[in-house]
Amino acid sequence: MHADSMLTALEAAETLCSNRGERLTPVRRRVLELVLSADGPVKAYDLLEALKPGAGSAKPPTVYRALDFLMGLGLVHKVEALNAFVGCTTIHTHPDGCAELFICTHCGAVEERHGAPVSTNRPAGFVIERSVVEHFGHCSKCQH
Repeated sequence: MHADSMLTALEAAETLCSNRGERLTPVRRRVLELVLSADGPVKAYDLLEALKPGAGSAKPPTVYRALDFLMGLGLVHKVEALNAFVGCTTIHTHPDGCAELFICTHCGAVEERHGAPVSTNRPAGFVIERSVVEHFGHCSKCQH
């Protein structure tokens, strides 16, 4: 992600946290920076390694708590099939729809889109907390 885009995304994340009465702590902010700056999906242990050079070397629970917080605000999505994380391309939550992730099996690129509202065909009383639909194929660059 370009430096200006990164700064804009981080400022938007700060605003979102403030509006919700939450804090984007230094660790949460750094994890978000690492996810946003990654070339593709990033695994939690890669984030942990990137955090180690800093003071106090982060432990796995620290990274997972930061990721859970960021996912809860819609700032990061988990690519379930890869057990990895990507930054959300737009700072918002998805209460009436779901994130659709298009994953290129050749180059590993992940593109996010927001799908139609979540199915109304769910069991009675079932409350959806989050939905992510993952599509695997080849991106336009890899089809040539």
